[in-house]
Parts: sequence; structure tokens; C-alpha cells
Amino acid sequence: MARGGGSRGRSGGGSFGGSRGGGGRSGGFGGGLSLGGRGGSFGGSSGRSGGSFGGSGGGGFFGGNRNTGPSFRPVFSPIIPMGGGFGGGYRPKRSSGGGGCGCITLIVVLFLIAFIFIVIFSIWGSMDSSSGNKITVSSIERVPLLPGSVNETDYYTDEIGWIVNESKLVDGLKHFYKETGVQPYLYLTDNINGSYYPTQNDIESFASSLYDELFTDEAHLLLVFFEYEGMYMDWYIAGTQAKSVIDTEAGNILLDYIDRYYYDDNLSDEEFFSKSFKDAADRIMTVTRSPWITVFIVFGLVILVIVLFIWWKKHKEQKNLEAKRREELLKTPLDRFGDTEAEDLMKKYQDDNEI
Repeated sequence: MARGGGSRGRSGGGSFGGSRGGGGRSGGFGGGLSLGGRGGSFGGSSGRSGGSFGGSGGGGFFGGNRNTGPSFRPVFSPIIPMGGGFGGGYRPKRSSGGGGCGCITLIVVLFLIAFIFIVIFSIWGSMDSSSGNKITVSSIERVPLLPGSVNETDYYTDEIGWIVNESKLVDGLKHFYKETGVQPYLYLTDNINGSYYPTQNDIESFASSLYDELFTDEAHLLLVFFEYEGMYMDWYIAGTQAKSVIDTEAGNILLDYIDRYYYDDNLSDEEFFSKSFKDAADRIMTVTRSPWITVFIVFGLVILVIVLFIWWKKHKEQKNLEAKRREELLKTPLDRFGDTEAEDLMKKYQDDNEI
């Protein structure tokens, strides 16, 4: 889902001479507070505005009806011995059944090709469908901060009364701390220094000052989340030590999940933030695997299956051809050969049967 009216703010432009990392974004619906949204009611309880974004995804399978034509069976004529030492007669050649094998081969090949395209387009479609709310790829391996780096504090401040179930929120924040070694802190507000319509510079300056007020170390991650009348802004500050883990890419991953889950009305306010931090931590600390690796593996396996099938088919055809030749030789009248030739033929047949 795309962010309604959202815009990406600066990322990695921390204050204090660049010793800290930071970044933020803004988004929302560009209008008044929605009635009946998340946490909203006629009773006046606070909460972020609900919303939904539609989307459509196309997809399908390659397919079609296979036309089948009439089949014919060869008509065999009896062998009518003719006079003379060599014998005579007419026997039409029988079909080897190659047409059926060829048809099966074609079907198998078409099926495998269709399967390849289905896998490729399924992956491509899943990537394309989420392009409006794509999560930043984690491209590097990160190492958590060492234990003892953090002077532990509380996990959040709620100035707008969103948080009802504290444990649900803190579970996700603690998971982030456990995975990254960086303790997160969430600050929820509906004004920045008394302003309900702050600029991005305002929230950046506010977050930078707030970091010094709240923490005595450089191993925290502070996220200031502001919302008023259906519009939200957020800004994070990563301490000097925390920045070794929460770099610009990692910060964007967290902001991406905030953007994604903000519009999910199935999540409570606590679950929204908890899930954002939890999923961000898992992605930040894992190098994202390219979906094309799966495509190439599947493609290679399909090619291997095709090669093995072709080899098996050729081998079977060769065996059938040899069996047909033996059958034709055995049905040939013996008086067409001399005595020596007949004995050699009979001996060869017996040897083949013994094998």
C-alpha cells in the first residue's frame, strides 16, 4: 500500500556534527481526522486515523485446450507364402508408436515451460504488487552492539494516550533490542514544541534535543512519531554507537515498516509499533535473499529434468527398435536363409533370451 500523501524525508542526516545518524518521513491522508478510524470514535478517544488503500494484481496461467485428432491403426495383412525357395508375400510396416511418444514429449516440455513462466511471473508479480510499499533490502551483514553498551531506560513515552496494552508494545521493542543490541525508544506526540503543524526541520531538531534529555549513552535509537489531524511525521536518531548497526539502510527499513503498518486497521496501536520494530529488527539483521535465486534454482532443475527425460526417451526408443528388429527376424521364414544362416539366427535368438 502506498502512503497517502506521504513524502520521504532526509535520511542519515544526523545532527551533532554528523556524529549521530537520523532520518524521517511524513505521510497521512491530507485531511481531517477520520471518524471511526483506528482508535477513533464519537466518544473522542484518541488514536491514529484509519485508512485503506486498494490495489489490484493481475496474474494467470498459460493454458489452453489440446486438440486431439483421430488416430489410425495399421491394417496387417497375413503373410501368404509364395512358391519358390525364397518365399514371398507382402506385409505392410507396422507403426512404431513414435507419434504417441512425440506427443507426450511435447506435452511435458510445454508443461515445464509453463511452470517456469508461472514461477517467474509469480515472483515478479509479488515484487511488483508491493512496489508502492516496498521494504528496503538489507544488503549487508550487521553485528549487534556488545552487551553493556546501553544504559537501559524505559521504552516509550505516550503523550497522546494511544498505548493501552503496554506489554504488547514493549514485546516488539525488546525484540529489537535483543536482535540489534540497540535499545529503541518510542516517543508519541501530537505537537512539536507546541506546534501542531511542524516542518521536517522542526521535528528533526526536536528529536536531536530529546535524545540528550533522555539518554546518557550513544547506543539508543529514538523514534519520534507525531500525528495530528490525519497527518503524521516521524524522525529517528541513532546514537554514535548505535549508528554502526542502525545505518541509513537500517533506518529506512524501520521507516518502511512504520509506513506499511500505519494503514493496517487490523492492528491495534500497540501492535502497529510493536510489529514495525520486530519485523524491522529481523530484516536489519538478515541479509535479504534475492528472489531470483529461487528462479534460477527452479530453472536449473527443470532443465535437468528435461535432459533426463530426453535421454530416457532415446534409450527407450533404441530398446524398442532392437526388439522390433529381433521380432521381424524371427518372423522371417527360415527357408529364406541357408542352413548355416538359420542356425546362426537361432543361436543368436537363444543368446539374446539368456541375456
